[in-house]
Amino acid sequence: MSAPFRQFQAFHAIIEHGTVTAAAEHLGISQPAISNLLSQLERNTKLKLFERTRGRLVPTPEAHVLFDEIDTVVRGLDHVNQAVVDLQNQTAGQLQIATSHALAFGFMPAEIAKFSAGRPNLTIAFQSQYSSKIQEWVTAGLFEIGICEMPVRMEGLEQHPFTIETSCAIPRFADVAEHERLNPMLLNDFPFIIMGADHMVTRRTREAFHTDGANFRIRGHTDLFHNALNLVKQGLGAAMIDPFTLAADGGGEYLVRRFEPAIYLDIVLITARGRPLSIIGQQFLDQVVPRLKQIAVNTDGQ
Repeated sequence: MSAPFRQFQAFHAIIEHGTVTAAAEHLGISQPAISNLLSQLERNTKLKLFERTRGRLVPTPEAHVLFDEIDTVVRGLDHVNQAVVDLQNQTAGQLQIATSHALAFGFMPAEIAKFSAGRPNLTIAFQSQYSSKIQEWVTAGLFEIGICEMPVRMEGLEQHPFTIETSCAIPRFADVAEHERLNPMLLNDFPFIIMGADHMVTRRTREAFHTDGANFRIRGHTDLFHNALNLVKQGLGAAMIDPFTLAADGGGEYLVRRFEPAIYLDIVLITARGRPLSIIGQQFLDQVVPRLKQIAVNTDGQ
C-alpha cells in the first residue's frame, strides 16, 4: 500500500480542524476535493477511518492511530512550506555577521534590531572578535559578512573600506579640558592609554606627536577601545577613541575633544569573493553600508 502525501494531509486536516469545511479552508481546496482525497485514502489503506454520524465525520480508533503516526511528518512539511514562503517574502533566513569589538557594543546591535523588524522568523548569528579571526571566519564561510580593521591579510575577500576619524577622550577635570580642540603640543607629556604599540591609531598618534616635537607619554595599553575609555573615566589618562565606542557609551567622567591633526581608523566590510550572498545578506549590506558611509570621512565605494 502506498498513499500519496496529499491524501494523508487531507486526512490530518480533517481530524485537526474537526470538519471537512474547515479542513478545505485550511488547505485552500474545495470540500469535494477533500472528500475525494479521503475516499482515496480509505481505498488505498483498506481502513475505515471515519464514521458518518449526524452529518459529521467521527474518527475511528484506527484513524487516531494513523493520525499519531503521520502528525509529525505533516507538521514538518507544513513547516518546510512556510519556510519557503518566508524566504520568498524575505522574512526568514539567517543573518551571519562578525564585527570588531568596537562595533559590537552599540552600532551593530542597533542595525541588527532595525533589520530584524518585520522579519519575525529571521535567525541571527552575531559575534565580535579580533580582525584577523573575522577574516578567517568569512573566508571559511562561517560568517557571511565581516567588519574588521585594516589591513586585510586573507586572500579571496571582497573589500568595502571606510575611513573613520577618532576623537580624543580626556578625564573631565583635566587641565586641558578648557580647550575645544586638542593637539600634540597641548597634550605634551600628558598620559595616554593606547591600543597597543602596533595599532594604527597608536602609530598615527605617535607620528603626530613626533612631527610636532611633543612627548607622547604612554601610561597604559589595552586591546579594546571600550577598555581604554573606561580607563579614561577613572582619570588615568587620555585616549583616542572611535565614534562607535563613544556612541554606545553612556558618558561619565570624561570629555570628548577633536584632535588635530585628525587620527584615522581604517575599517573594512568583507565578504567572500566568488560566494554569492544570500538575499538576507545583500539586504543587510544595502542597509548598513550607507550607515557606515554617514560615519566615515572618506569611502572608496562599496
